[in-house]
Formats: sequence, structure tokens, C-alpha cells
Amino acid sequence: MPKLKVGTIYPSIEEDIAITKAALSDPDSIPLTDAEWEIIKPTLKVGRPKAEITKERISIHLSKDLLAQFRATGDGWQTRMDVALRQYINEHPFSSNKK
Repeated sequence: MPKLKVGTIYPSIEEDIAITKAALSDPDSIPLTDAEWEIIKPTLKVGRPKAEITKERISIHLSKDLLAQFRATGDGWQTRMDVALRQYINEHPFSSNKK
């Protein structure tokens, strides 16, 4: 169970029983049976779907002013930096022969 915020008030046993009874009496909130859970479990998807194009996490040292410029553009700055690097490579192809 995840940690709850400080000051969270837990219901008493009597309150919990009343809440459960009220929930069970609501036809729109009837809990699934064990058999129903077994049917639905395989269809439950947990986590973020795998991206078609994956990226590699690296560590790189860049100039502070360069990072500041990209970060100033807001969320998605890393993607914009990736696009800028890709554009540079397209405009300045590297030779595959090392000297």
C-alpha cells in the first residue's frame, strides 16, 4: 500500500463496515468475484507501453548556457535537443572511415 499523506484519517472499524455495506448495496459498484478477476487479469496492462523507437540514457557534459537555452523552452526540451542534434547530423554527415 502506498504511503498516505500526513494527517490522513483512517475510518474506524464501524465506519469501514458501514462504507463497505453501502458500497455493496450500490448496483453500480458490485465488486468482481474471484472468477471474474481471473478472466480480467490477463487483459490488465501495467506500466507504460513500450515505445516503437527507444532511446538510450547517457551522461554527457554540455555548456551551461546551451542547456539553459533548451531548458528555457519548457517541457520537451530534451526532445527538441534530440531533434537539433539529428538535424546537425543530417546537414553534416560523418564519414564512416576513422583516420
